[in-house]
Amino acid sequence: MKKGFFSRLGDVSRIHHRAAFADVEYRINRFFGSYGFLSLVEKRYSCRKFKSQPVSDVKINRMLEAARLAPTASNKQPVHVWAVTSETALERLRAVHPLFGAPMAFMVGCKPDEAWVRSFDGKNGAETDAAIIGTHLMLCAADLDLGCTWIGAFDPVKLAEAFPEAAGYQITALFAVGVPASDATPSERHSQRKSMEDFATEL
Repeated sequence: MKKGFFSRLGDVSRIHHRAAFADVEYRINRFFGSYGFLSLVEKRYSCRKFKSQPVSDVKINRMLEAARLAPTASNKQPVHVWAVTSETALERLRAVHPLFGAPMAFMVGCKPDEAWVRSFDGKNGAETDAAIIGTHLMLCAADLDLGCTWIGAFDPVKLAEAFPEAAGYQITALFAVGVPASDATPSERHSQRKSMEDFATEL
């Protein structure tokens, strides 16, 4: 009886110890700047107000390279990215979505007929691949101190009509990119996160 009690007590002690010290390494490294990726994730937010200054070609190319290196299922890469930077192209795109005044944007599209398909149920991986690429674009923009927001609220029919050069692709997302305006702030919803207890389970 006592053995069972102390065994359980030991388990509680270990759990308490783990809870108390599990994030010590994170806190120390974050303070000294070693947790660069987590700091990047924390500072990123959906920017909806931009300065008019253009994004440099160097930064555009870095974001495109980050997207190009993104993983896709079976490395099939059934995707394409369009960097919308010219005034004529931006005018066409802004007729579909105003882009929150951003000086440039990316369009990310995918081809389901070129994507990996899960044999068990036929699930197509094209949109997942495009989402991974979009995430790379967003995080690279944040790393370059640029604002970015993922835009999914657009009319795909109007977009296809505006950009015949994207024929054959399903445009999954637009990304407005630019230097954040001095008064740009995250939305009120940005910090509303589930608790870790509700979000994740250790099995």
